[in-house]
Amino acid sequence: MSAFSDPIALLDSAFRSATSAAFPDVGDTDPLITASKQAALGDFQANVAMSLSKRVGKPPREVAAAIVAKAGTNAELAQIAEPFTDKSIAGPGFINIRLKGDALAALLTSMDTKSLGVPAPQTKETIAVDLCGVNLAKQMHVGHLRATIIGDALARVYERLGHNVVRQNHLGDWGLPIAMVTAKVASDAKAGKINLNTLKLDDLDRAYKQAQRECTADEDGLAAVEKFNLGPKARAELEEQVFGAREKLAAAKLTLVKLQSHDPEVFAVWERIAKITVDECVAVCARLHAIVRAEDTAGESSYSNELGEVVDDLVKRGIAVESDGALVVHLDGPDDLNDHGQKINEPCIIRKSDGGFLYATTDLAGIRRRVRKFGASRLVYAVDARQSLHFQQVFAAARKAGYAKMPNGQNAILRHAGFGMVLGDDGRPFKTRSGENVKLTDLIDQSHQRASVEVNRRSASLPEAERDKIAEVVGVAAIKYADLANDRMKDYVFSFDRMVAFEGNTGPYLLYAFARIKSILRKAQAEKGLDTGANAPFRKAPLAIVQPQEKTLALAILRYPGALRSMADSCEPHRLCGFLYDLAGAYSSFYDACPVLNAEDEATMLSRLRLCDLTGRVLEDGLTTLGLPIVDRM
Repeated sequence: MSAFSDPIALLDSAFRSATSAAFPDVGDTDPLITASKQAALGDFQANVAMSLSKRVGKPPREVAAAIVAKAGTNAELAQIAEPFTDKSIAGPGFINIRLKGDALAALLTSMDTKSLGVPAPQTKETIAVDLCGVNLAKQMHVGHLRATIIGDALARVYERLGHNVVRQNHLGDWGLPIAMVTAKVASDAKAGKINLNTLKLDDLDRAYKQAQRECTADEDGLAAVEKFNLGPKARAELEEQVFGAREKLAAAKLTLVKLQSHDPEVFAVWERIAKITVDECVAVCARLHAIVRAEDTAGESSYSNELGEVVDDLVKRGIAVESDGALVVHLDGPDDLNDHGQKINEPCIIRKSDGGFLYATTDLAGIRRRVRKFGASRLVYAVDARQSLHFQQVFAAARKAGYAKMPNGQNAILRHAGFGMVLGDDGRPFKTRSGENVKLTDLIDQSHQRASVEVNRRSASLPEAERDKIAEVVGVAAIKYADLANDRMKDYVFSFDRMVAFEGNTGPYLLYAFARIKSILRKAQAEKGLDTGANAPFRKAPLAIVQPQEKTLALAILRYPGALRSMADSCEPHRLCGFLYDLAGAYSSFYDACPVLNAEDEATMLSRLRLCDLTGRVLEDGLTTLGLPIVDRM
């Protein structure tokens, strides 16, 4: 085998042919190849007999026997699979398949390249991934965690598969709330209360909250004073608050007008606020090992000149119509369907009755830009699952408007990679004790501190600075893996105790597995005098897959290209996480049962070293694709 072939793909092809040969009238049928959960029965199963039984009017075991009879004559299958026996059909009609050790060795050898068996894409796509989603003048907090790391992981897997990826950090930097904080900062700067040149994001965060309070009139309080006749003092205090808030709000609205007209003085303050926010966002993402750059940021402001154009275009072509003073795109046509093929029916509002634009308007402009300007054929939005209806409406409206249309006439794939919430131990959204959102920097700091305890215990001989660096990596990997390993659509409980553990399905466990492999290679050099560099002899040594644990590990390694594709196709990082955990478990069993440096002969030692090395490279590649940092020793 000169080029790597996924064993599941080989089995799929062989059993499709066998099924078609046994039952010509059913056409092409998925053989339903899955990895066996019972190694004693086989390595894989073909489960097609049960689903095919009713269609052909025969018992499942009889169907299975007919398929096996045809599969047994397949020359390509015979190269990789053991001959079928009377025990190959089990239960109601499961077809058990066992691969040959020498075939596994050949497959591993062909996979053992720089690409690790991952082929270049037949068609290279440009894929736009919407991630992060921060707001001006506000700290990144736990509410941004999933959008950032899930979005980054999806972007990385598309890049790993050879596609061109355009990251888009959608920055909330426009509208009245932003004008409020801009007016507040400008006013305080004029009064000498703050220095624009030394402002920090914490200062802006406080200014944002204060501006919100100052612009919010307590109308209900004033009404209560009047209703219950609470006296002149209470009335005076409330009237003063309401008057002051109205005045502040009017000033903010004036600032918004100036901002929209690019008034030099106001715009300069806004630009300073934006730079501080984006710089901090980039720094936090870098610490989180998520690739988000300043040039990846596309604020709502960047679409401000396009929104009117989008609305005018939709009205002119009769796609948007007036409804109760607002402009809407009706989504009740036969092609207005969500991802599940269901009708949406609810209209997409693109302009309010007061003339204001909405998030939907901006997102429509964003789709148009990403398809037409960037040439994206696939758009993925890593955004809270609670925005599901919003994206269904926007996607349908974009298709109706032709904004998703590519030059070839096909619509770009529009995908909302929604996710659940991060919960605290109480089952409620994860917050501080005071009810505030937890800052991401604080989250990373705390994870670092907790990881330090275990790292210091395990690696006391290492220099303090190195231990601290390892603890930072372990802490970040713990946070990210705990999130990515969960089904993204589900809520999960944030638990430091569980995520920083070195046992179980955790980031630290996988890092430790990788470090163990690196340790073996260092020992091979130190104790055996073996070259472990890029051109080390063992990297070309013949592989021998003999022991059951070697076979289990080989089968786990061979699943890697498929695991990458599965994650990319489903937008579900937990699938790759599950693969890496299984791989680490298979390696642990192999390590315990199969001596490497003390193998019975040199050929076996070199074969097992190569197997260790290949496992380590797959682990490293997979962890990097998920966006987890790694270390060589722990």
